[in-house]
Amino acid sequence: MKILVVGSVAYDAVETPAGKRESQLGGSASYFSVSASYFTEVGLIGVIGDDFDPADRAMYESHDIDTSGLIEADGKTFRWAGEYMEDINTAVTLDTQLNVFGDFEPELSEAHANAPYLFLANIDPNIQLKVLDSMATRPKMVANDTMNLWIDIANSALTDLISKVDTLLINEEEAKQLTGEEHLPDAANAIFALGPNSTVIKRGEYGVTLFGENFSFAAPAYPLEKVTDPTGAGDSFAGGFMGYLASVDKVDQESLRTAAVVGSTMASFAVEDFGLDRIKNLTHPDIGERFEAFVNLTRFSPLK
Repeated sequence: MKILVVGSVAYDAVETPAGKRESQLGGSASYFSVSASYFTEVGLIGVIGDDFDPADRAMYESHDIDTSGLIEADGKTFRWAGEYMEDINTAVTLDTQLNVFGDFEPELSEAHANAPYLFLANIDPNIQLKVLDSMATRPKMVANDTMNLWIDIANSALTDLISKVDTLLINEEEAKQLTGEEHLPDAANAIFALGPNSTVIKRGEYGVTLFGENFSFAAPAYPLEKVTDPTGAGDSFAGGFMGYLASVDKVDQESLRTAAVVGSTMASFAVEDFGLDRIKNLTHPDIGERFEAFVNLTRFSPLK
């Protein structure tokens, strides 16, 4: 496998202005692995309960996702309920039931431990650190995601983790919270001071800004007529971003720029329907056409 992802697998209850779903497959590892699977081989490490639908495991496997690290435990799968009503970019959490995820201890096989690309999805940074320390050799690229909860309650472990990764993916509000800086370039510089050599700051409907060593790059959000369900957009972005880098096996400036647009492409599909319904049914021509649309969004002639 080229990419190993460690994160949550969940069943989500979601309400948006477009409608309501009671129990849809979700979780950071689900969105990431399905998105990345269009570009490269992915191994998923997570935990599920005895209520997990075999059809959902079959969906992973239909995307050639290695599920040997998806462990079934006695109890229920992680459950999350939220709504996007007043602000489509911001989820209001209504209920969280960790269930078997509360005792999650990732176990890596030899193949997992030798993956050249590693994505540590949004989970407890102490678990993220354990996974990174369990790798047989240091991966060619390690990226992680986080959230405001871990910035608040596990800041020391999170800072330790960030010092050991190549790329931090984080949203704008969290970047400011983590660094205490209000200006994005200042926040990026503060993140670089912690250790990473690049950071992707997600800005919702305003796209993403990539900061790297001696360069910055902005990718717009795709102008969709309707956003159905934003759940998983960030993880779908990460899947496209990492999936592309693993597929070309390069992490230079040009590859990072292209990866940011590929990630934005995958995120734009994710929000078009509830849960994984859109992103799990894509074709490569779909992806190529949407990527080209992103290119055309920012194409212009040089000033004469």
